[in-house]
Amino acid sequence: MASYCVTVTRLRLALGTGARRFHVAAVFSARAGAAMSRFEPGSSIGYGKMHENIGVVRRRPLTLSEKNVYGHLDDPSGQEIDRGRTYLRLRPDRVALQDATAQMAMLQFISSGLPKVAVPSTIHCDHLIEAQIGGAQDLQRAKEVNQEVYNFLATSAAKYGVGFWKPGSGIIHQIILENYAYPGVMLIGTDSHTPNGGCLGGICIGVGGADAVDVMAGIPWELKCPKVIGVRLTGTLSGWTSPKDVILKVAGILTVKGGTGAIVEYHGPGVDSISCTGMATICNMGAEIGATTLVFPYNHRMKTYLQKTGRREIASAADEFRDDLVPDEGCEYDQVIEINLSELKPHINGPFTPDLAHPVSEIGAVAKKSGWPLEVKVGLIGSCTNSSYEDMGRAASLAKQALHKGLKCKAQFTVTPGSEQIRATIERDGYAKILSDVGGVILANACGPCIGQWDRYADVKRGEKNTIVTSFNRNFTARNDANPATHAFVTSPEIVTALALAGTLSFNPETNYLTSPSGEKFKLEPPTGDELPSRDFDPGQDTYQHPPAESASVRVDVSPSSTRLQLLEPFDKWNGSDLEDMRVLIKVQGKCTTDHISAAGPWLKFHGHLDNISNNMLIGAINMENDAVNRVKNQLTGGYGGVPDVARFYKANGVNWVVVGDENYGEGSSREHAALEPRHLGGRAIIVKSFARIHETNLKKQGLLPLTFSNPDDYDRQNPPGRQDFNHRPQVLPLTAVIKHCDGSQESVSLSHTFNETQIEWFKAGSALNRMKELQ
Repeated sequence: MASYCVTVTRLRLALGTGARRFHVAAVFSARAGAAMSRFEPGSSIGYGKMHENIGVVRRRPLTLSEKNVYGHLDDPSGQEIDRGRTYLRLRPDRVALQDATAQMAMLQFISSGLPKVAVPSTIHCDHLIEAQIGGAQDLQRAKEVNQEVYNFLATSAAKYGVGFWKPGSGIIHQIILENYAYPGVMLIGTDSHTPNGGCLGGICIGVGGADAVDVMAGIPWELKCPKVIGVRLTGTLSGWTSPKDVILKVAGILTVKGGTGAIVEYHGPGVDSISCTGMATICNMGAEIGATTLVFPYNHRMKTYLQKTGRREIASAADEFRDDLVPDEGCEYDQVIEINLSELKPHINGPFTPDLAHPVSEIGAVAKKSGWPLEVKVGLIGSCTNSSYEDMGRAASLAKQALHKGLKCKAQFTVTPGSEQIRATIERDGYAKILSDVGGVILANACGPCIGQWDRYADVKRGEKNTIVTSFNRNFTARNDANPATHAFVTSPEIVTALALAGTLSFNPETNYLTSPSGEKFKLEPPTGDELPSRDFDPGQDTYQHPPAESASVRVDVSPSSTRLQLLEPFDKWNGSDLEDMRVLIKVQGKCTTDHISAAGPWLKFHGHLDNISNNMLIGAINMENDAVNRVKNQLTGGYGGVPDVARFYKANGVNWVVVGDENYGEGSSREHAALEPRHLGGRAIIVKSFARIHETNLKKQGLLPLTFSNPDDYDRQNPPGRQDFNHRPQVLPLTAVIKHCDGSQESVSLSHTFNETQIEWFKAGSALNRMKELQ
């Protein structure tokens, strides 16, 4: 293939000033006390402040989303509010960090120099446990392999006033649901599936670590005022249709980017037919449609769940302020989707993207026509999306029917409990034994295969085409098992169980029959299961470490020779000059998720070591020049190498570089490593057709320039490899990029950005963290 030569010539960066300043130390001292108490989230004092803020800004009927978001404004009387345009300054109630992202977040917090977190915060150990054999063995191995990281997280949590949930506790979102989410809360979490907590009527938003550090430091958190998409539910769920089918249907309608910049708010008479944990399943997959978050209005299902999980006082307070926890009559949505639950059919989405929706009744024919493997190799249930007591009970009801006929799963079958409480309760009530007897392997209370922590290859080789079905939330290429040939489909636990029993995608449990070992044909009855246990939940082992009241003696050690952890050095400030003669490192072809930019799976072990994790930068992205993965041209030597290797070479030689990408660049995980790595290796700008929300913010936080083509067709004018310059006058849009081709010709394209004045200060300082330290 002929090589191409393009240069980005100049970006004039005489950027504007005037951002509002605030003194971090002063803000911290005013709010630090809250973190040292146990914090009663359901107190009427908290609701009273929210009610007061809503009263200040109300000029018309408000959606539930607006009430909750505006109820957390830092300065409601001085805040300009325009959905989709203005930036809001907010005061979230809580921060939650999962262990893979907590490492970098805590390293950044340590770098801030602050003594304690200013808001209640917790760390949850769920991402570093690899599924290999079974729950107990895998957990023990993880504790040994990750001892250094767990010790760092435990001691830094104790040092800085953060609660610590030990490995084996469960998945962050299930722990939040069981302990911290409540109607009206605003919680941010360093995981893209944080919207899970919307099932309890809270605004729970996934963010990068730098955003979390801002909130932990007591700084108002910025969010572009979200639009609100309404999903009106009518009818009633029944039979084989489950809450998972609601979000799979919505994903098919909105696609992976249709929710970008918006909160999806469910409402209507159909809401009451969905359990609280069923609403969690729906909210969890907000990340798969690009939404800021998802939320349901407060109702009796939430009240029952709060009472069952030991939070009666919170339920009573929510009852008192119920009008603030539901949408106003006559409120307006930016878009409305109507779904009749009585007509909704079971769905299965995939492969390779969570928005490719199919009715289960049609997937066999579609798979056959498309050349997708029909044989189901593995069925996997559980994960943060579908591991509730109700989910496990409905799956067990199907397994029990099969066992009664002497039938076990034809496919391999795994079960991932969402928390220690769920594991202990389904074990006590017999569900775990039924699922094991039908062929299931009970995995650890952790993310496991859902995020690629799965030591698979006993049944297939890498590169071997195969099909798996999961009740997870995400199914990008190589996501679950690092095999790009694995066709992963997401569906409900009930459908996964049925397909694992049948062993084929072509099985429709509503119409098809199974055959027992004796030759008897039988049809599965629709699944059933209790919403909540008749007895109280069994909490299982106590795995929570409360921060000590006095932590001066707590040591947080990071060895200079560690391969897992590395203290951070500040990024360089902008020098005030234009960015010129920047090489195009790679022009990415097609979908580029955070998994493509910074793969998870085995790379999670380096999430606390920026230099080592940077060796996976963009190794999964497809190079437009040669259709290859991890093979780009080094424009200084003329040879080809891996993406991180060429980036390091450019950096060592003082050459800045940019990445060119397609639509919805950076969709998927909230992991800020996908922004930290290009910054660390000398990147200056990412130029794409459009960004996913979290990734765009992460890039800004780390001092990179996220830019979009004013005319998306100009993506096709960037022929890799090449060079570019940018020209930018203060407060002027669009920017101009001058492209140099290898034949000496030049052309200009217009670029846009979404920086506000505060964010410009981040860029000038070199990062948001640098700016925070400047203001202390």
